[in-house]
Amino acid sequence: MSEPAAVVFDFDGVLADTEGLHLAAFQDVFAPRGWTLDRDTYFDRYLGYDDRDLVRAFARHAGLTLAATDINDVLSEKARAYAHRLSTGAVLFPTAPGAIARLGARYRLGIASGSLRDEITAILAGNALLDAIAAIVGADDVERSKPAPDSYAAAVTKLGVAPARAVAIEDSQWGLASARAAGLRTIGITTSYPAHVLNGADHVVHSLDDVTIDLVDSLVDMR
Repeated sequence: MSEPAAVVFDFDGVLADTEGLHLAAFQDVFAPRGWTLDRDTYFDRYLGYDDRDLVRAFARHAGLTLAATDINDVLSEKARAYAHRLSTGAVLFPTAPGAIARLGARYRLGIASGSLRDEITAILAGNALLDAIAAIVGADDVERSKPAPDSYAAAVTKLGVAPARAVAIEDSQWGLASARAAGLRTIGITTSYPAHVLNGADHVVHSLDDVTIDLVDSLVDMR
């Protein structure tokens, strides 16, 4: 291949099984305020939002008026609750290290996520994978969260590859929309939603083990 190619992972729900932890952390913070966020609502309505946009959307749907300081308080408490829950055990999918090693041998690797950069780097560092990822774009690195294209556009810029030479791996329709808007090819993975919800992807897999070199090559060579 004459031009470099890349694979850009979403983080939550793709490399790390953290969506349940994020939900639990929000519930930890919401419950004392008398707010309710159940699993079905979280996955159906809010998956793919970064934390700030989730709180804003939740408030809008619940008819709540929150000042900027209120939102900041919620976000600070949620970050602490998430860190506490995260400290209780490993959260990477078992298939993640192998996928990073396999794909990293051929492509530049990046992450474009709605999680905070420090949360991502802490998990990667704790699993000796931080050096394998050349570019990390967290929610605090961009102005607009998914489905806006900002995070994927920033990731391919940092990786030094053309968008058409990059493949995004995503578990939600919002993430897929973000990657497509930035010009990337897309692979949907059914860790959070069934395949029919991810039908906007160029290809759908059930595991990172299914993301092969041949599959990625076929996608980046299609343009």
